[in-house]
Amino acid sequence: MLEELKKHYGYLFEDQLLEEINNVSTLKDIPEGTKIIEVGQTLSKMPLLLEGAIKILRDDDKGDELLLYFLEKGDTCAMTLTCCTGNAKSEIKAITEIDTKLIMVPIQYMEIWMGKYKSWRDFVLQSYQARMLELLDTIDKIAFLKMDERLLNYLKDKAMINGNTLIKTTHQEIAYELHTSRVVVSRLLKKLEQQKIIILHRNSLELLNI
Repeated sequence: MLEELKKHYGYLFEDQLLEEINNVSTLKDIPEGTKIIEVGQTLSKMPLLLEGAIKILRDDDKGDELLLYFLEKGDTCAMTLTCCTGNAKSEIKAITEIDTKLIMVPIQYMEIWMGKYKSWRDFVLQSYQARMLELLDTIDKIAFLKMDERLLNYLKDKAMINGNTLIKTTHQEIAYELHTSRVVVSRLLKKLEQQKIIILHRNSLELLNI
């Protein structure tokens, strides 16, 4: 695991910190579509992504979901950090978007490393800032973009995260993550197909010219 840490975080952390992370953490390979954090869960570990991607979602009172942002390799989740440091229950849901490899760090070391290593403190603070900007971007899209624009942005993000213009998903899954109805999504996808922006397939779609 130490070699994996050096490969992905060697430019950020000192060798001593990398060794400490290696000694206390667990390496996990998690398949696509696995729920790794649930709303209401008390967290004992925070994730560091080595490979893959995780989508962070928020549930409303009716159980409907809204996609907040994606985590990619080299990232951690600010909301996870907040829950860990405050010993609070999770307010978000985290699901692997694709096959993912991550390191789970026990939360008791977070405060120790914040005081001991400037590189760790900078990493945590920069993670808060990056996730806050992504949340603001999500809010802006909801407030100011029409649903067809939100849908196209969402599809482009999915293609980038997956590294593939062929996106395996259903109209209902898209509707859940954009917090709208399947009927609206189906109508807008058909419109995008007529505009030759996408090609619709059964349980998948392909983005063109992005």
